[in-house]
Amino acid sequence: MSAEATNPATPGPVVPTVARRKARARIDLRRLGLAALLGNAARGRLPDAIGHVVEAHRAHYPDADLEPLRRAYVLAESSHRGQMRKSGEPYITHPLAVTLILAELGAETTTLTASLLHDTVEDTEVTLDQVREQFGEEVRYLVDGVTKLEKVDYGAAAEPETFRKMLVATGSDVRVMSIKLADRLHNMRTLGVMRREKQERIAKVTRDVLIPLAERLGVQALKTELEDLVFAILHPEEYAHTRELIAENAARGDDPLAEISDEVRGVLREADIPAEVLIRPRHFVSVHRVSRKRGELRGADFGRLLVLVGEDADCYAVLGELHTCLTPVVSEFKDFIAVPKFNLYQSLHTAVARADGQVVEVLVRTHQMHKVAEAGVVALGNPYAPAADAPAAETAEDPADGERADPTRPGWLSRLLDWQKAAPDTDTFWSTLREDLAQDREITVFRPDGGTLGLPEGATCVDAAYAQYGEDAHACIGARVNGRLATLSTVLRDGDTVQLLMGQDPASEPSREWLEHAHTPAARIAIQRWLATHPDAAEEPQAPAAAPTRPVPEPLAPTPRTASAVVVDRPDATVRLAGCCTPVPPDEVTGFAVRGGVVTVHRVECAAVAHMKGTGRPESAVSWGDSTACRVTLVAESFGRPHLLADLTEAMAQEGAEIVSATVEPPSQQRVRHTYTVELPDAAHLPALMRAMRNVAGVYDVGRAQHQ
Repeated sequence: MSAEATNPATPGPVVPTVARRKARARIDLRRLGLAALLGNAARGRLPDAIGHVVEAHRAHYPDADLEPLRRAYVLAESSHRGQMRKSGEPYITHPLAVTLILAELGAETTTLTASLLHDTVEDTEVTLDQVREQFGEEVRYLVDGVTKLEKVDYGAAAEPETFRKMLVATGSDVRVMSIKLADRLHNMRTLGVMRREKQERIAKVTRDVLIPLAERLGVQALKTELEDLVFAILHPEEYAHTRELIAENAARGDDPLAEISDEVRGVLREADIPAEVLIRPRHFVSVHRVSRKRGELRGADFGRLLVLVGEDADCYAVLGELHTCLTPVVSEFKDFIAVPKFNLYQSLHTAVARADGQVVEVLVRTHQMHKVAEAGVVALGNPYAPAADAPAAETAEDPADGERADPTRPGWLSRLLDWQKAAPDTDTFWSTLREDLAQDREITVFRPDGGTLGLPEGATCVDAAYAQYGEDAHACIGARVNGRLATLSTVLRDGDTVQLLMGQDPASEPSREWLEHAHTPAARIAIQRWLATHPDAAEEPQAPAAAPTRPVPEPLAPTPRTASAVVVDRPDATVRLAGCCTPVPPDEVTGFAVRGGVVTVHRVECAAVAHMKGTGRPESAVSWGDSTACRVTLVAESFGRPHLLADLTEAMAQEGAEIVSATVEPPSQQRVRHTYTVELPDAAHLPALMRAMRNVAGVYDVGRAQHQ
């Protein structure tokens, strides 16, 4: 399939591919004559009409059994005989074209068989029972799924429940959507025979729903051509301008992409790395986006280099040679091999700079990665085919028995099924799905255990929590991002490390305000579902990570501290332990004389010590005596939650601490700061007290007071 094929809705010649640019040839169905499509269909041999389908299919599956294709074509041709398309062509040309698209992408025989029959049950007298009898349950299941999709109106007026059912059916077998996408592509190619209003309506639906689905299924070859066809219909002026840019560049005498590709081939040849270096021209929409981003385009902006190798390790070897022998643009490097995209895509992305300042983007991948990058889930074959050495009893599955586990299904599609089950109502599912489809970029964040989470760009810690824990994320009380404490509303960036802090209170509940920070369907649906089942909580919005509900005691006035446990070198001097750092044995301490013959004792790291030394105030030698009792001020940082204050003070009491004063500041960005001055019978108990406070759910740090 050529992303630069002429759209019948926008007449005009396509810019021809320049011969000097090496690129993989793709079959264009519109160049095939009707004679080839409607050839002899003699019984017992392959009809001439599917010769091109067979050729494309054999390229991917040399040993495929072609008999099902022959019988499917015979049934489809006889069933559709007499039916005509609006373009005036026999209707059979449509299922043939759809099947050829899928064959080029590498679809297996079962999918191609169902594709040939995909309109028979909807538009002819053929029944699903007949399909099962002649082709088996697997083909019947696929044809039935596509037939249901044909009844769905994808536009703004679509019934959300219908669309929801459609996606549930699709999620059970991604091949259903693969056939539907190929069906839409051929219809878009031949849209020129329809009224302008209908062209625009179909193009908008394709743009809003089907193109994002193609992206999420990883079928880039379908996605890019659909984008160009939609672009031509909805933005004809910009499309025409982009065609002119491409034509002008093709007519140039020099070609920086060809020059740099030759240089790359030489570098890899000298390094003895077997590789195929291709030039991949950008499709129309891509050129348009680049022109809007960079302004005036130069030769290198009209395409990218694609380097294909045999093994994963060769990808990194190529990268090393390119970065050693050419001038790399380090900011453009991305590793989608170590961290694949959510739609199965794997590749290394980098860029090198030419002497004239032009930057050439380079993609490095294996041949298998390239196949998946182009065809996505279509390239992964039949997910239900039994392994050659597996017992039949272990591999047999009946697709009519409801949900099936699809080993090739991308994570996004698996999550979609979870969303539709969890959504409290259809409208919630529909709105969150449309929002998710609008997200065209994804980031990858890392968990402390080395695992990864794929999230849409703009996702927050709330989204990460629900992506990792599902509905258990209701108990999330905070997060650390790259080792630093962060609020749940923090927007994550690609490559961040996220540690989610989970509370132990079974009564933990999400806050309504979390909805403002939730961008993924998983998070929004889980929160909305909880709120729908807890109407009382929904009526009274809570503060973020609810703060303690009991009255906070007023801070007590600190009493003057004297310490018989401190020995000072000044006879008759009154000793007072400083309230700013509340030193306790065995802290290293120092003293300073103040008014009234009083010596204040500070921890040596106290900020006040540096200040008084700076003013020239003399120090007094102090040391600890025999007494072990102490008074100390501790600061606890926590996420707010119900009953936190009670649990914290109970833990302190169990360690023998007597609370002299307590101050709990109002919550700020879901965090609460507690300050406690306590008496301990033995300073040696202080570490145990601080550990006990840290173990209280919601408390993430406890430290000694350090007032400035």
